[in-house]
Amino acid sequence: MSNGPLLDTNSPLTAEQAERLNQALAGLDAHQMTWLAGYLSALAAGGAVASAPAAGAAAGAAAPAVDFTLTVLFGSQTGNAERVAEQAAEAAKARGFTTRLLDMADVSKKDFKEPGHYLIVVSTQGEGEPPDTAEGFYELLDGRKAPKLDGSHFAVLGLGDSSYEFFCEMGKRTDKRFADLGAQRIHDRVDADVDYDDTAEQFIETALNAFDTLKGESAPAAGSAPLTAAGSAAAPASAWSRKNPFQAEVLESIQLNGRGSAKETHHIELSLEGSGLSYQPGDALGIVPQNDPSYVDEMIDVLEFSADHDLGDGRLLRSALLQELEVTTLTRPLVKHWAELTDSAELKRLLEEDNREELKQWLYGRQIIDVLRDYPIKGLSPQDFVGALRKLPPRLYSIASSLDANPDEVHLTVGIVRYEAHGRARGGVTSTWLSDRVKPGDSIPIYIDHNKNFKLPEDGDTPIIMVGPGTGIAPFRAFLQQRDEDGAAGDNWLLFGDQHFNTDFLYQSEWLKMREQGLLTRLDVAFSRDQADKVYVQDRLREHGQEVFEWLSRGAHFYVCGDGDRMASDVHATLMEIAHTHGGMDEEAAAAWLRELQQSKRYQRDVY
Repeated sequence: MSNGPLLDTNSPLTAEQAERLNQALAGLDAHQMTWLAGYLSALAAGGAVASAPAAGAAAGAAAPAVDFTLTVLFGSQTGNAERVAEQAAEAAKARGFTTRLLDMADVSKKDFKEPGHYLIVVSTQGEGEPPDTAEGFYELLDGRKAPKLDGSHFAVLGLGDSSYEFFCEMGKRTDKRFADLGAQRIHDRVDADVDYDDTAEQFIETALNAFDTLKGESAPAAGSAPLTAAGSAAAPASAWSRKNPFQAEVLESIQLNGRGSAKETHHIELSLEGSGLSYQPGDALGIVPQNDPSYVDEMIDVLEFSADHDLGDGRLLRSALLQELEVTTLTRPLVKHWAELTDSAELKRLLEEDNREELKQWLYGRQIIDVLRDYPIKGLSPQDFVGALRKLPPRLYSIASSLDANPDEVHLTVGIVRYEAHGRARGGVTSTWLSDRVKPGDSIPIYIDHNKNFKLPEDGDTPIIMVGPGTGIAPFRAFLQQRDEDGAAGDNWLLFGDQHFNTDFLYQSEWLKMREQGLLTRLDVAFSRDQADKVYVQDRLREHGQEVFEWLSRGAHFYVCGDGDRMASDVHATLMEIAHTHGGMDEEAAAAWLRELQQSKRYQRDVY
């Protein structure tokens, strides 16, 4: 060792300890010593290794270890917030923090008994609502029994979608409430849009720097290795992901609706051969789409740009607009940016707080091209325009197959979005790409998006109730295929709804075959347009409320997939009615009953 051997005169060790350590270090190379330094740092952070005595301390008396546990707290609906939280926890452990990863679903008031340090990641769903399993946490936080957080420190990362009115509302609400309850904000709240990866990594890095400082340790030196999703030094990607998707061959694309239907739904089969990808029923498939070339060309023409304009790094404008950037969805941040560029009094008026509802109505059905046409800017550079756009986010589709039943394949049920608004035809970016421009034999970039919060019960004897109108039927095709493969003995009840029996009974022959075989214990359908009075899945639930309550009373799991704006909330309200009518519960007891079903993962939703 270049600094000479350890002695009892140049270290806080005894002579015997110094001799043993010198023997242990003999022959270690630089890499091994660096690893050992990190290992000892982690032990010290956890209180397993005593600190050296302070100057002037009595010989042999170790200074007390400081307990500094970092709690990474998350609330997640589809799994994104949980994955970011896991990333943060791994990064914290790599720095030597004693780390606890905690789901909001598992939190009680006793978890806040002592002051703590919290790195919080939470997603927002619907109209500014918390994840289903986090509802109890926010009732605690907002209620009369809310914990006192004096002496605690926190940092919040919100995940959301800026195309929604209440963007990252739960992150904002959490940040404010922790501060109101006495905790000290150690890092400014960060709101991450759908392309959250880079934002999340930067937040984790800077938030941990702040906690490092609080802990009394210096932040990592400049030039240290960047963190990857695993929280360790950067390494070549070892798995397919959002940033590194697998090119999957399209095997089949079949329209499911009959002639004359007002809908267009495709069953799409993709090959996973050679990918090593795996999934479970309830997971989603991420697809990295491309924008419509005719739309992109119109946009370039309106802006009077050159399609071959070089954006730098070899990126050409048209290619970037086709493959990298969101060019359709109109968000409030983009409208705000455009209002500043154009100095438009009308756009600024719409953005005023008192005009939120008017702006919401104005945005409905409009796309970015409409703003470009109605509020033109002369002299805008391609770089400035591209800088105003967010990245083109992947689209997630519920997987409609079991991997055990369909080796090396993944199936989707895709509703094709087409409509007219404000005088022009519109279409969903991914759905029209898949239906109009992608053909069998082509390859598309995909990855698996695992969803821990939408899963079959571990016990195959457990009965399940599945409510899936329209394309919401997709995961239940996977559920039933898997239950069949597993030989699960539990009863299976499926409720499906759409517009017309003759044209919109998706996978009809499969359901009837499953019923004949006894796999599908019960099948109830609701075709809303086949009679004068519209009938929906929630009406079927209400009609069979007694049976629904009996199934739930004997331990059934209840699943809902599909439209989150109306259907899912109507189904939830119907369950409240069933609890009242058939369970004899008042409103408060019914709400508590449903909350307990959600907390115990017996009531799960995959809504969009």
